Formats: sequence, C-alpha cells, structure tokens
Amino acid sequence: MSTSETTRPATLDAATLRELIDAGRAPRLLDVRTPAEFETVHIPGAYNVPLDLLKEHREELRHHLDEDVVLICRSGARASRAEQSLAGVGLPHLKVLDGGMLAWQAAQAPVRQGRQRWDLERQVRLVAGSIVLLSILASVLVPGLKWVAAFIGAGLTFAALTNTCAMGMLLGKLPYNRGASCDLDTIVGQLRGGRA
Repeated sequence: MSTSETTRPATLDAATLRELIDAGRAPRLLDVRTPAEFETVHIPGAYNVPLDLLKEHREELRHHLDEDVVLICRSGARASRAEQSLAGVGLPHLKVLDGGMLAWQAAQAPVRQGRQRWDLERQVRLVAGSIVLLSILASVLVPGLKWVAAFIGAGLTFAALTNTCAMGMLLGKLPYNRGASCDLDTIVGQLRGGRA
C-alpha cells in the first residue's frame, strides 16, 4: 500500500449513511463547516463543530466522541482535515461523508434549511477573482499592481496543492460566516445531552 492510501480517511457514502439513520443506527454526525454554512443547510441530527474549534479543542472533544463518528463538510476536504486531527488524539471510529453535503443533497436526502447564504468556497472565488480583476485593471495606471494578481494566483495554487485555504479560513472568521454562537461549552453540552 502506498503512503497516500494509508493516510486517506475512511469514507461513508450518502446512501449508506441514510440507511443507517433510517434504521435508527445513526452515527454521531459532526459538521465541521462554519456556523453560517451549517445554519443554511445541514443533516438533521448533526452537531456543528467548526473545523478551527475542533482542531483547537480536539482533546476535550475526544472524551465526548466514543462512538462511531461521521465528519461532514461541503465537499469532504475540511472533514478530511478534521479526521486527521481527531485521529491524532486516538479516536478510532471516524469516517468522512464522501462528497460532503453536496453528495448528501444530490442524493435528495433530508436536510434542515435556514437562511440562505453563500458557502465559503463561493466567497473565496468572489474575493480572489475580484482582487485579480481589480489589480490587473489598476496595473494600467500602476504597473506594479500586476504582482498582486500573481500573489493571489500563487496563493490559489498553494491552496490547491495543500488542500488548505488561508483566504477561506480568514473569511470564515467574518461575522457574516459566524452565524449563531458556537463555543466549546455549548457543543460539549449538546454532545453530553445527545441533542443537536
């Protein structure tokens, strides 16, 4: 087995997860998207544990996740990072929802919807594209501004190669993306009480 095969997280497809939920054998569902993304649409019964909070408090969360856990995000990338973080503190029964919420919704599985907002990936495309466009247009007057576009291009290339996104992490901290309060004490209380 190659190194990439041994480090790839275990996945669960939308159809199998739906069967488990329908049969009353639902695993613990942790949605690692921003609170605003979670409020927009999520799987009923899921707990919102944003990725940055999960990474920062994985030791504390480990004590409340002794059963099977399925990690969810928009497409699977953030959930895979969450899986690595939690596996690093010894949680054995972790899976990532293959394809994330995109796959879940494509399967027409049940969701709970709230106020509609742009997802984080769309926001990144808007901000990055706007910066590139404006810097190229402005470089007609100030030629050095073309390097701003090059910097953004390099950042997007790095983001793709490392499967991380600094701009997305920064945008996730904006009030628009924070939604309802999502703190460790609230999450631990929900996990203890078994209510999402």
